[in-house]
Amino acid sequence: MSHRFNFKIYYEDTDMGGIVYYANYFKFIERARSNLVASLGIDQLELRLSGAIFVVRNVSAEYLSPARIDDNLRVQTEVLDGSPVRWILQQDIWGERDLLFRAKVTIVLMGSNGKPIRLPAKLRRITAQ
Repeated sequence: MSHRFNFKIYYEDTDMGGIVYYANYFKFIERARSNLVASLGIDQLELRLSGAIFVVRNVSAEYLSPARIDDNLRVQTEVLDGSPVRWILQQDIWGERDLLFRAKVTIVLMGSNGKPIRLPAKLRRITAQ
């Protein structure tokens, strides 16, 4: 499964040199994941009220080329693998033509007891495809 999330770089996303601050890439891929989950009909607020939240268990990232103020970017998310309790994603941030940032992210759903619980059926079905 593939998901695309488009966004623009604003002044607040950059450092003094007009280049995107490195930590903001994690915000961008988080927004893309939230958008993906919502597009599948999963309400994260409803999950939280039931005592479950998505958490990042592992992330590895590569910064390949800088993004700058006013750039229009996209996050391309691919489901790589998973299990009933985890989802492994590849999230790439692209500029007009170039790959700028790449991350491999492992997501789990954590219960109120602090332990992983089964992912919603909609996510498990995607992983099985």
